[in-house]
Amino acid sequence: MKIVVIGGTGHIGTYLIPRLVKAGHEIICVSRRQRNPYHTQPEWKAVQQVTIDRAAAEAKGTFGTEIRMLEAEAVIDLICFTPESAAGLAEALTGCVQHFIHCGTMWVHGYSEQVPTVETQKRKPFGEYGINKAKIEAYLLSLYAKNRFPVTILHPGHITGPGWLPINPAGHLDPDVFIKLAKGEGVILPDIGMETLHHVHADDVAQAFEKAITYRQSAIGESFHVVSEQAITLRGYATAMAEWFGKNANLGFLPWEEWKKTVAGKDAELTWDHIAHSPVGSIEKAKRLLHYAPLYSSLQAVQEAVQYYFRQENIPLVAADHYN
Repeated sequence: MKIVVIGGTGHIGTYLIPRLVKAGHEIICVSRRQRNPYHTQPEWKAVQQVTIDRAAAEAKGTFGTEIRMLEAEAVIDLICFTPESAAGLAEALTGCVQHFIHCGTMWVHGYSEQVPTVETQKRKPFGEYGINKAKIEAYLLSLYAKNRFPVTILHPGHITGPGWLPINPAGHLDPDVFIKLAKGEGVILPDIGMETLHHVHADDVAQAFEKAITYRQSAIGESFHVVSEQAITLRGYATAMAEWFGKNANLGFLPWEEWKKTVAGKDAELTWDHIAHSPVGSIEKAKRLLHYAPLYSSLQAVQEAVQYYFRQENIPLVAADHYN
């Protein structure tokens, strides 16, 4: 199958495109060509690279046409964030593709209510990102209902892997939290640390996209969660990472209003976004219809990413053989 991957040099595409090439597909990677994949593999030599600045092309009203002119049988869109962007591309591709796969987000659900959250639960998003992604999902599924536009939507959790720092046990991205845990130093968590995060390795996300192509008759017209088998609490996450470093977790807790004053403003904002959502996603539907089988637990995905970061930064906190 001839497949266009939009935004293919990012973290998902780094793993997805080699998978698709190995599966025998003809791949066109559309990007601004401003960076290379996070990790190169021999399969990239078989990929046709097409340079398109999406924002500029959309401003001119030509992006959808430019993608349609590539004459793909399937299009995977990894970088669509507004309903207008989704509509422009979907309208241009209507009647021209056998499959269109959109990368969504677990954020479409908003606050967790009944967990694990399943795909059929009512959407109650908050925040610009989640609201826009929920609108995109509703729009694309309405196209399927009206004229059988062949769409599939995949909703990843907190993506991580080598080269992409994970959301840490405090709910933000400062790697100093991992360094403190590795040293056995104190780490303060918000509230009582029972909020949840649901990570997923980028290669498991790539697996889900590949399987959506493979099982597209089951995938079309559907949305799927793409996360690890289990979410993890902040407290459990911090404890497990300290143990992985060979230390005992030295944890403290503060009410949110006090805790947020102990970190930078951007970190507090990111933490609130994560603990307010506290995602816990079910993957039973993806298992059943796509045969999705994540290779990494939440902790395994995080640990591989942290291991990579420590090595890149030459942080000599633990013996090298600890990572083997």
